[in-house]
Amino acid sequence: MKKIEAIIKPFKLDEVKEALHEIGVSGITVTEARGFGRQKGHTELYRGAEYVVDFLPKVKLEVIVNDEIAERVVEAIAAAAQTGRIGDGKIFVTAIESALRIRTGEKDNDAI
Repeated sequence: MKKIEAIIKPFKLDEVKEALHEIGVSGITVTEARGFGRQKGHTELYRGAEYVVDFLPKVKLEVIVNDEIAERVVEAIAAAAQTGRIGDGKIFVTAIESALRIRTGEKDNDAI
């Protein structure tokens, strides 16, 4: 099993969700996040005053999938989230040792 974490722009969430649904991913966890990468934020003008926005709004997706479809999931997220501009995000893939569905007691692949 693999855990795929993706940090993406918030307005791309619906497109990514649809792309994952199309390849058969049944569940995702979404968390609102704030952060910055190489762009280190930006400045904005509000009522004539300039201020620095250090942490930009992002969305963090977490998906646990079987090893067989992990690469397809990464490709689907990357394709749906890409705008071609700075700040498109990152995708991280890690191995999951075990999973347990609390309600039924199912383990590992049966639990996801």
